[in-house]
Amino acid sequence: MPQDSAQNELFQSAAASDRRPLAARMAPQTLDEFFGQEKILGPGRMLRRLVESGKFSSAVFFGPPGCGKTGLAAIVSKSIDAKVTSLNAVAAGVADIKKALDAARYDLSLGKPTLLVVDEIHHFNRSQQDALLPAVERGEVMMIGLTTENPSFSVNAALLSRVTAFEFEPLSEDDLKRLMDRALKDETRGLGALKAELSPEAAKHLLRFSGGDARRLLNSLELAVLSTAPVSGRRRVGLEVAEESIQRRQIRYDKKSDDHYDHISAFIKSMRGSDPDAALYWMAKMLAAGEDPRFIARRALICAAEDVGLADFRALLIADAAFRAVESLGMPEARIPLAEAVVYIASAPKSNSAYLAVDAALSEVKNGARREVPLHLRDANMDAESRGHGAGYKYPHDYPGHHVAQNYMPDPAKFYEPGSLGGEAEIKKRLEALRARIKEDGHGEG
Repeated sequence: MPQDSAQNELFQSAAASDRRPLAARMAPQTLDEFFGQEKILGPGRMLRRLVESGKFSSAVFFGPPGCGKTGLAAIVSKSIDAKVTSLNAVAAGVADIKKALDAARYDLSLGKPTLLVVDEIHHFNRSQQDALLPAVERGEVMMIGLTTENPSFSVNAALLSRVTAFEFEPLSEDDLKRLMDRALKDETRGLGALKAELSPEAAKHLLRFSGGDARRLLNSLELAVLSTAPVSGRRRVGLEVAEESIQRRQIRYDKKSDDHYDHISAFIKSMRGSDPDAALYWMAKMLAAGEDPRFIARRALICAAEDVGLADFRALLIADAAFRAVESLGMPEARIPLAEAVVYIASAPKSNSAYLAVDAALSEVKNGARREVPLHLRDANMDAESRGHGAGYKYPHDYPGHHVAQNYMPDPAKFYEPGSLGGEAEIKKRLEALRARIKEDGHGEG
């Protein structure tokens, strides 16, 4: 259900409740308190100019959790002197949207604009997003959609064309450290009154395991400080307490979002680029995040065929064996044959000659001259006498070197150009010799 600014917990003032989590209390109140996102909020950047001018237009903020999307929306709400209404797309329906928009039109008629903040907008279906279109297009409401998903995939094209999309990135460790230091010193909204101190090892652990998520950092910091008993009036947080407060590194990976495609792309490109360490890292990250190992195995199988190819035919065999082993074993054992295949593929010599050759042949089939099977190559089992199928065919094994020149394709064309790496160097050498012999015999190529 929609909520106005007096009710909306996302946009409460910092002093509204000292029982709120530290992350909520430390939410930035001004741009000066906002850390990170220099690419879109740095001096002179368009988003900063819009916020500072108070002439904001509809937008979508997208990026990982804890990177400042909600905090900046709150700052925007203060800069434009507008009524703030929020909707959570998980719970709101079309009726809630229409109710919020009707209220916005009424307020606008009284001279008061409305900022509609839609949290998790990617959960709205097409009809729900379409319900926003007319009001956004006519300027009856300013909208900020918040989402962890790429709006190109999760927001209707019609709605996306009427807003400006801004991508937020995970916070750097430097940004997180500035935020942590401020929280430890701030006696009004932060933990300053508790006189907490973190050992360098404890601070490093919290920063590293926060995964660029400010909310996760601050919640873990608060837990660490509150669970540490004061000694002589000070709370000294060591590494052991920090490890208990944030036990597992946050892995930013969503199998239904850009993360899925970005990580598998990095995995494939690392194998193709002959970097087994990088390939193992991206594979491990996907596995740790719960990716289906069969999906990873299929991509390794494709890479073995497409990028290693005939430079080392064993890569395809090893990848196929790993794929079968993954299906039989499951996790966690499946990681071992997967790793063996990935290391082999990444370390093998590379050739995409067969891949290019088949695509060239397919293009010729679709766009080139029409060719029929020559009589001497046709099946002779049924039509040898009545139709002459197979007549004149030369059986290569009856000739020296098990090869004889004959026409295997009308209007011969060359599709396969062997590479010079690994095992394909031998293929190249043999084909060049055969083609030279055909040319010398005066039969032409084919």
